[in-house]
Amino acid sequence: MNKLKKIGLTALAASLVATSAFAGAMTVSGGASIGVKNTTGTNDASTGKSFTMGNQLDFAGSGELDNGLTVSLAFELDNAAEAGGGPFDNHSVTISSDALGTFKFSGHGGSSAQGAMDAGAAGDLYDNGTGVATITGAAAGDNSMFYTLPEVMEGVSITASMSPGRAAQETHTSYGLTYTGVEGLTVKYGTGDSGAPAAEIESTTMMASYAIGSFTAAVSNTEATKVGAANREVQAYKLAYTVTDDISVHYAEATYETVGAATDEEIDSFGASYTSGGMTISATTYATAGAGNTAGAKTDRWSLGLSFAF
Repeated sequence: MNKLKKIGLTALAASLVATSAFAGAMTVSGGASIGVKNTTGTNDASTGKSFTMGNQLDFAGSGELDNGLTVSLAFELDNAAEAGGGPFDNHSVTISSDALGTFKFSGHGGSSAQGAMDAGAAGDLYDNGTGVATITGAAAGDNSMFYTLPEVMEGVSITASMSPGRAAQETHTSYGLTYTGVEGLTVKYGTGDSGAPAAEIESTTMMASYAIGSFTAAVSNTEATKVGAANREVQAYKLAYTVTDDISVHYAEATYETVGAATDEEIDSFGASYTSGGMTISATTYATAGAGNTAGAKTDRWSLGLSFAF
């Protein structure tokens, strides 16, 4: 993305405290999109055609302190994005060094170590007018902390996260492990907890992907155990092929199983995209069977999108 503007930042020493000022740079990038989608079937209230629009501005800046720490600030400007009206959406402060690792505090929009993985190999297919409810992972929520350890060995990344619990509930914790020591191979494991009192959720995700040439194959499994509700499990896979540097296609499938339900929820998706400069044209289809664990329930959707990055 092209930098729209750079703003020099200067850190002033606090009164009576001797510190050195430092300078950094703030950059602004943005995105916009327009789209159309059409939903048919029996399990979605939004059946029919509709148009969509997206827009956002992302601010990011960083500077290195005299003690070797690097401090970064990021926030997103997105109209009415948060509860209570905008204008700010995701925002965070990151402190990092080679020796200490990376600590990120998210005022909003943070992810837990496990929640960063629970979209699985196929992505969040449920979130496309399919009528399928999400399988809740270890959510981070607002005012959450995410820590990435310094590299303990080549190809191994370890993460941990913490977020405040609600009334009468302990703080939520989550852990993640990623291995990339073999060329083209990525293996991930994450586990953590979340949820309101008397409805706590324990979630575990395992995922692996392998890229060779223009092909990438990925498979994943996520299990969620919720107090007072039936356990849920998602098995997913995805095949992607890069036709050229600009054109790519993919096929993804996910099966949502609910303990005690006679009918599983299944989602298939096929998509293609073309990117030129900062513009991307995409086309995707979704086919859902058994939504709501109801035999014979079907929902189909197609969507076309045009997005711009600047």
